Amino acid sequence: MFVLLVLVAFLFAFASQRNAVRKVLGPQVKFIGESNLFVTNETVSKLLIQKYGGVENVTKETLDLNELENVLKSNPMIKAAEVYVAVNGTLSADIEQKTPIARVSTNASYYIDGDGSYMPLSTNFSARVPLVTGYIEKNNLRSIYKIASKIINDEFLKKHVIEIHQNKNKDIYLKLRQCNFIVQLGDVSSLDKKVNNLKAFYQKNLTDKTLNKYSKVNLQFDNQVICTKI
Repeated sequence: MFVLLVLVAFLFAFASQRNAVRKVLGPQVKFIGESNLFVTNETVSKLLIQKYGGVENVTKETLDLNELENVLKSNPMIKAAEVYVAVNGTLSADIEQKTPIARVSTNASYYIDGDGSYMPLSTNFSARVPLVTGYIEKNNLRSIYKIASKIINDEFLKKHVIEIHQNKNKDIYLKLRQCNFIVQLGDVSSLDKKVNNLKAFYQKNLTDKTLNKYSKVNLQFDNQVICTKI
């Protein structure tokens, strides 16, 4: 029995040592969720191998997987990354990209992602999200993020809103697809109520075929929709 235990321990240690010095293959990249790639497979592969100058001569024991994950997550297109070595020795990475919900188009151009953070534009794919214009501060996106999040999660707004505009006083306006009027939200307080008022106004005037008779729809006052005719 003792001899058997020694033999098992020896074989385990031998297998572990052999596995540790096994040369790494790959890398192999898998994107989770979104199919439209803002960052390419090639870019991720380069990030994985740049520290080692290639993986062909790297052993498993010399790899620092946590460090590789941090390298990937330092890319402003990447939200999360998990790096591991598969059983066959392939260096693998599961990548979750950031999701843009609005595109700032001022003197600087960039996306706002689903967490309200900065995300650069991509040369690989352009997202169809509302434009953000006016006076925008990259380090103060709270109001824009709140309305952009509302838009992306509301079927009516997602279908109709094409632009978010913020003026010098931080008042927010919306521009709708195929409508002549602008929507004045004011600030983002009572946002659900304002959106419900907009939906009611839109549906009624769509039925009456009078949507194009207005130049502005003001929603900034409680329980009121103040319309300015053309």
